[in-house]
Amino acid sequence: MRPLQFAPPPALAVRTHCPYCAYQCGMIVGDGSSDAPAGVQGDPHFPVNNGQLCIKGWTSTTLLRHPERVTTPLVRHRGELRGASWDAALDDVADAVRRTKAEHGADAVGFFGSGALTNETAYLLGKFARVAVGTANIDYNGRYCMSSAAAGGNRAFGIDRGLPFPVEDIADAEVVLLVGSNPADTLPPISQWFERQKRNGGRLAVIDPRKTATAKLADLFLQATPGTDLALANGLLYLAVEEGLVNAEYVRTRTAGFDAVRRTVLTYHPAHVERLTGVGEAALRKLVRWLGTARSAMILSGRGAEQHSKGVDTVHAFINLALALGLPGKPASGWGCLTGQGNGQGGREHGQKADQLPGYRLIEVEAHRRHAAAVWGVPPESLPRKGKSAFELLDALGPAGGIRSLLVMGSNVAVASPDMTRIDSRLSSLDHLTVCDPFLNETTRHAHVVLPVYQWAEEEGTMTNLEGRVIRRRRVSRPPTGVRGDLDILRELAERLGHGDKFDFYGPSEVFDEFRRATAGGAADYAGITYERIDREDGVFWPCPAEDHPGTPRLFADRFHHADGMAKFFPVTHRAAGEEPDASYPFFFTTGRYREHYNSGAQTRLVGALTKAKPAPTLQIHPAAAGRHRIRPGQMVTLESRRGRAEFAAEVTPEIRPDTLFAPFHWGGRDAANRLIGTALDPTSRMPEFKIAAVRIVGTSA
Repeated sequence: MRPLQFAPPPALAVRTHCPYCAYQCGMIVGDGSSDAPAGVQGDPHFPVNNGQLCIKGWTSTTLLRHPERVTTPLVRHRGELRGASWDAALDDVADAVRRTKAEHGADAVGFFGSGALTNETAYLLGKFARVAVGTANIDYNGRYCMSSAAAGGNRAFGIDRGLPFPVEDIADAEVVLLVGSNPADTLPPISQWFERQKRNGGRLAVIDPRKTATAKLADLFLQATPGTDLALANGLLYLAVEEGLVNAEYVRTRTAGFDAVRRTVLTYHPAHVERLTGVGEAALRKLVRWLGTARSAMILSGRGAEQHSKGVDTVHAFINLALALGLPGKPASGWGCLTGQGNGQGGREHGQKADQLPGYRLIEVEAHRRHAAAVWGVPPESLPRKGKSAFELLDALGPAGGIRSLLVMGSNVAVASPDMTRIDSRLSSLDHLTVCDPFLNETTRHAHVVLPVYQWAEEEGTMTNLEGRVIRRRRVSRPPTGVRGDLDILRELAERLGHGDKFDFYGPSEVFDEFRRATAGGAADYAGITYERIDREDGVFWPCPAEDHPGTPRLFADRFHHADGMAKFFPVTHRAAGEEPDASYPFFFTTGRYREHYNSGAQTRLVGALTKAKPAPTLQIHPAAAGRHRIRPGQMVTLESRRGRAEFAAEVTPEIRPDTLFAPFHWGGRDAANRLIGTALDPTSRMPEFKIAAVRIVGTSA
C-alpha cells in the first residue's frame, strides 16, 4: 500500500475559497503554523469577490478546532455511539453493505451526497455507488437546490450552467430582473456587481413575496403571491407580444417552437395575471418595457421561483421571455440562476445525481454508459440504471421502502428535507446508517457508524462556482489526529468490498486525472483543465476540451448546445401548487435563509458569532395578520400544517404579504421550518415544494 499524499505545511498566506455558498469567494488563510490558521481575509486578486467576504466567510475557520469536533470513529453499541478504531468502523460499514446486498440486492444500499463535496469526491462517490456496490440509488442534496433550473436549462439550451456568463457581466447589464432570489442575504459579496450596475445607470427589478434586503435596493419591486411566478412570466410575454417587443429576427434564426408559446401566453391577459399574482398591469408593463428596450438585460432566478412542484415550468416561462426578447448570447444579457451550495454546480455534473454520469452524461443513454464504463474498466451492462431522486430515496428508507442501508456524505438530511417528521421516521427504520461528517448533528442521531472527516481547509481538490469557473480548494490547516478524508474512506471501503483496484487513489490530483478523462467529450467537459492552469488563471471555465483551449466564460454567443444549435421554447401554463391555503389552513408559508446561517445550520449553528447574531428563527408576519391573531412582536407563535407543528418568535413587519408567513429553515427540533413543508415534487426535476405550504396559527405564548 502506498503512503497517503499530504500537501506540504501551509505557507504564510494560502489562497483558497470559502466553504459555504456557490459564489466561492477567494480567501487568503493561514499564519504558517501547523495548527488551525489564525486569520482569514478576502482575496483581493480573485475576480469574483475582489476581497469581499460575508460574516460566514470571516468566521469560517472557527470550526477547525471546535471542541465539538468528532476526531474518532463512532460505532453504535447497545444504543450508544462509542469510540472505535478506523478498522473496526470501516469493517462495520463494509459488512453492512455486503449483508444488505446478499439479503436484499444491491439497490437496497443507498448513497446520499452533497453539493459541498469537491468535484473529486462527488465523482468518486458516484463511481463507488455504481462500481463497488452496483446500486442505482444515489442522489444528493443539490436535488433540493438546483434541479429545476438545471432541467430547464438543459431542455431549453442543451446545457446547464448556473450562469452562462461571468458575474462581472452583471455590472454591464442595463436591466436586471431577479426572480425569487435575495442575494443581498444569501450571496452578500455578489452585491458589489449590482451596486456597480446601478452606478452605471442600470435598473434592478425584483419579484418576491417579501420585501427582502435585495428588494429594498430595487428600482421596481413586484410583490407577487407565492407560487405565481409562472403566471407572471407568461403575462410579461403576453405584453411583449402586444407591444411589439419580441425580437423576431432572433426568434427566427436562433430558436425553435415560439409559435406554440405565443398561442399559450396570449391567454394571459393582464387582468387575469393580476388576479393570480396580485401584481398590477402598470407594473407589468413597466417591467416588460424595461427588459424589451434595454441594450442589455438579464433575468436571474433563485430558489424562490424554483423550489416548487412546477419549478421547471416556471424556469421555462422566464427562459421563454428571455428568448423572445433575444437576450441569451448577447453581451451582458441572458437568463441564469444563482446557484446555492458551494459546489452546487460541479456537484451535479459528475455522477452523484441519480440520472447522471460524469461530464453531464446520462446514465440511461447507451453511448454515455459505454464511455463511463471504458474509463472505469467495467462492462457497460454492469452499471445500474437511473435510481431514485433525493426525497424519494429518503422516503424509501427502511423495510417498507426497500433501501435498508444508507451512507450519507456531507449532508444533514434530517433537517434539510421536507416533512421532517416523516424523514426522521424513515432514518430510524434503517438496518444500517453511516454518516461521514466532522460533527454530530440531527442525522447522526440515527447513525450506526459516524466517520469523522476532513473539513474544507484540511483538504485539496477542485470546486466549480456558480459561473462554471473551476477553482482550487487548497489545504490550509493540518487535520486533527484521528480524522480522514472522503477519498481515503472510499478507497478503504472499496478494498474491503473487493474493488480496491478501481479506487487506488491516494490524492485528489490522481482522482482528477481520471475525472478529466471521464468528462472528456461530455457537455461539462473538464478534459483541458489542470491544477496548474487553475493556479495560473484564477480558475478555468468549462467546457474546456483541451489544454490549449481557453475555456468558455460566455456561452451561447454563436450557438446553443442542441444538435441544431437552436434554443427551444416550451409552452407552459400556470397550475396550483401542491398545497394551497384554504379555510382550514389559510396562510401561505414559505422559507429561506438568514445571512448569518447556511442550509441546515449544521456548521453555522456551532459558530458563536453567528448564533449570537441569529440565535433562533423568527416568523415574519404582516401587522394585519398579527392584529387578527393578537400577536405581539417577540411572542411565540405555533404554526401547524397537515404534517406537523413548529414554533417561532414573531417578527411583525409590513415587508411581507398579509397572506404569507416566512421563517428560515436552518434549525431542527421545535424550530424546524421544514417540519411544515409537504412532499409534492416537480414531475421533471423531482424538486420538493419547499417554498409553499398551507399553515394555520394554532397557538401563542408569552
